[in-house]
Amino acid sequence: MTTLIALPALGAVLTALVPSGRGTLAKQVATGAALVTLVIGALISIQFLFDVDMGVQEETYEWIPEFGASWALDVTGISLALVALTVLATPIVAVAMWHEAEEEQRDPKAFFALLLAVEALTLTAFLAQDVLLFYVVFEAMLIPLYFMIGMYGGPQRRYAAVKFLLYNLVGGLAMLAAVIGLYVQSVDAGNPSFFLPDLVALDIDTTTQWWLFIGFMLAFAIKAPLWPFHTWLPDAAAEATPSNAAFLSGVADKVGTYGMIALVLPLFPDASRDAAPVIVVLAVVSIIYGALLAIGQTDMKRLIGYTSISHFGFIVLGIFALTSQAATGATFYMVNHGLSTIALFIVIGFLISRRGSRQVDDFGGVQKPAPKLAGVFLFAGLSGLALPPLATFLSEFLVISGTFLRYRPAAIIATLGIVLSALYILWLYQRTMTGPVRPAVEGMPDLRTREVAVITPLLALLLVVGFFPKPLTDAIDEAVGPTLVEVGVEQPEPLAPVAEHVEEGTGR
Repeated sequence: MTTLIALPALGAVLTALVPSGRGTLAKQVATGAALVTLVIGALISIQFLFDVDMGVQEETYEWIPEFGASWALDVTGISLALVALTVLATPIVAVAMWHEAEEEQRDPKAFFALLLAVEALTLTAFLAQDVLLFYVVFEAMLIPLYFMIGMYGGPQRRYAAVKFLLYNLVGGLAMLAAVIGLYVQSVDAGNPSFFLPDLVALDIDTTTQWWLFIGFMLAFAIKAPLWPFHTWLPDAAAEATPSNAAFLSGVADKVGTYGMIALVLPLFPDASRDAAPVIVVLAVVSIIYGALLAIGQTDMKRLIGYTSISHFGFIVLGIFALTSQAATGATFYMVNHGLSTIALFIVIGFLISRRGSRQVDDFGGVQKPAPKLAGVFLFAGLSGLALPPLATFLSEFLVISGTFLRYRPAAIIATLGIVLSALYILWLYQRTMTGPVRPAVEGMPDLRTREVAVITPLLALLLVVGFFPKPLTDAIDEAVGPTLVEVGVEQPEPLAPVAEHVEEGTGR
């Protein structure tokens, strides 16, 4: 697992060291490092999904022994899903952003080095079993993300980058205070440690749990983002380049929702149970609010930014419904939302590079000069509205049905978000792809070979995982169960009990 992290980190350094003016070489080095990382990530996934021994095991090395801090890495079904998403998304985004730096008239080596740096830090966050290590990388990833947003993109990119940084720094400071408080609790218990299993075993009184819960949850709610801490995301999505926006919303922001399920629930079970109804309400507000604002957008990138707020609401809803079905669906949703959002941002990037505009009204009738591009846009859009049998449908179904078992009104209201998603996606498609061909798009070229190679894996996975989700959902469910046991919630009875087989092996 250390190798998995070291490869993109080394790739970032090597890319940064490429001489100026050798942009193609920088791209090749970065893409090569991302592909090798993908191979290592695939081996780790094979071991845990299909029980094949690849020699991957938990790693723990002393880091700051005086404080009980360690370089501790491990993989669970929850982290595995997000590691797989990260290592897959990085080379796809790298190839998609191949010409974006030149369009900005800047040296591409910084562009690609920053991407690999974020990948290394994101992977560390998903694998970290030491809370101090998690906090360090959680904060450190703000630096490359700030430059990715601020150096490349739209005219308001610096404003968006500063807003992103300030919001997340506030959350990070609150989390730092909570990390220190958690460490003090371990000192009082006679076992100074930042090791996650040691901290989970602590007996922390409910009042203290609440204060620590607020510190962690504020940081993760901003990172996710959850309403009302969401306003930085639409600006960042609109002003960053399409590929940067894809990686930010599709991958990096998942650290927030991952932290909720992997850290907040097991560390603060009493506070999590007590706060769950409030968080569920905020999640439902995010779902409806993000969808309604998406409908009214004229900027395609900002529109997808608001759809992400709505989708993150589904993820948070699934986590704090505190049922195994909803929590499995929420984790599965993180992966599927990543695939879908990256595909949408990349396709929108193709449109922007051809038309020179991200405004919806500047398009129209694209399906006639570029039918393949229109078809891919429709496929990616349908994944965003969770059409069966795409993978996003199953994750959304699990979240809502699992939530219905405990919070029926919330689940019913959340289904309105599904209806609204169909409205904003189909309306966007209609306004840009159908109707009379606008003069400015008459000669628009169709998909090129590189673009087909970029988008095909994402769309294929959305379809394949939708038909064959069991290996991943089983791995996720095995990790979700113990987490909910730590929270101490009784699982509600399923709506339709599974009938016992009358004859073994007959399926009847």
